Amino acid sequence: MEALDKITSQFASAMWGFPLIILLVGGGLYLLILSNFLPFRYLGHALDVLKGKFNNPDDPGEINHFQALSTALSSTVGMGNIAGVAVAITLGGPGAIFWLWVSAFVGMATKFFTNTLAVMYRGKDTQGKLQGGVMYFIEEGLGKKWKFLAVLFSIAGLVGALPVFNVNQLTQAINFILLEPNDIITGLGTNLIIGIVLVILTSVVILGGIQRISKTVSRLVPAMIVLYFISVLTILVVNFEVVPQYFSMIFTDAFAAENYKGDPMLGGVLGGLIILGIRRGAFSNEAGIGTATMAHGASQTSEPIREGLVAMLGPAIDTLVVCTLTALSILVTGIWQTSDVNGVSLTAAAFKDSIPYVGDYILLLCIAAFSISSLFSFSYYGTKCLSYLAGAEYKHYYNYVYIISILLGATTSLSAMINLIDSFFALMAIPTMIATLILAPKVMKEARRYFKKYLE
Repeated sequence: MEALDKITSQFASAMWGFPLIILLVGGGLYLLILSNFLPFRYLGHALDVLKGKFNNPDDPGEINHFQALSTALSSTVGMGNIAGVAVAITLGGPGAIFWLWVSAFVGMATKFFTNTLAVMYRGKDTQGKLQGGVMYFIEEGLGKKWKFLAVLFSIAGLVGALPVFNVNQLTQAINFILLEPNDIITGLGTNLIIGIVLVILTSVVILGGIQRISKTVSRLVPAMIVLYFISVLTILVVNFEVVPQYFSMIFTDAFAAENYKGDPMLGGVLGGLIILGIRRGAFSNEAGIGTATMAHGASQTSEPIREGLVAMLGPAIDTLVVCTLTALSILVTGIWQTSDVNGVSLTAAAFKDSIPYVGDYILLLCIAAFSISSLFSFSYYGTKCLSYLAGAEYKHYYNYVYIISILLGATTSLSAMINLIDSFFALMAIPTMIATLILAPKVMKEARRYFKKYLE
């Protein structure tokens, strides 16, 4: 296991180097400037689209705008927001959250472009069914000569879509919050039982396809965000006197890096802190990674810009709201400086500290909802990748591998799981960002047509 940890750690560090940060952040800034800060200028219109003002049942696609965003959010509003933020604070202190915010602001522009392209250049699978996603907009938008990028994305997506991190952290949460305090001995046996229960729950939903997935998560996602929001506000109220102090530390520590405990990169500790924040931000909101394009590409619309506008709300909800709430709940309790636990256990300790008796159980309920909903969405992404590579008639085989991987995630270490997924997210980001940057002018041409037609 130690050897596996070392290999995955080295692979992840190699992938998340300076070139990828430039591609994600530099590319995102370019898209933000190219669009003349469009994500922030049309937030009101994006909300109108999300509320169904422009829904047309005769438009091509499988699910409506709200279901598409819920499906995408169910895979991003999850353990990245609870355990991922805790990992960032453990390694980088409050300053890591600033760079996570930077990734979200830039990510809104990236999401707009990638998910507009997912609808602009939808392709057909081997069964003649309309499909959207990075692999399709590469082939349809750039042509067959760029297909190698589509293949790279799809192969990386087969691993990147595995639920091992979410399952790992849900298992850790159940052990830490529910079993160990009640004197139940935890280990391989209890972990396997948790994994088997998750396999059964997941199988019932994912074998029903995108329709059942989208309907399930469109009910689950809003409810779990509201419950989590209320819980964290309670923690902030209990610790209100130190909230301003820690909120300001997010900004001051972003450049001082006094609390950074990770490996120095880019020639220094500050560079390591920046990479840590961007890396955890990408895991949280997936902007530039490309998985969400497969959900948004299934949206029922004939106007690609609308889906891009809806998709750009993802990082705002996911990172600017949910991740910030998690970060503040950990910081204001001071638990990040006194506890030796990591990941989801650190967040649980913060909840227990501020909401005695029930706080950690409320978090466990949120974690269960976050994790299980993400299990549904990521399975859909993996089947889409296999469908592109091998043909739609074989895509269901991915679900069997996916279900087995749930047992793997429940019984393996946190570091191995998070480094494995980080590495393949990086591999997915390369073709996604290259293709998006090349096709960005076509998105802007479509945007000018759309806004002239509907908003002028």
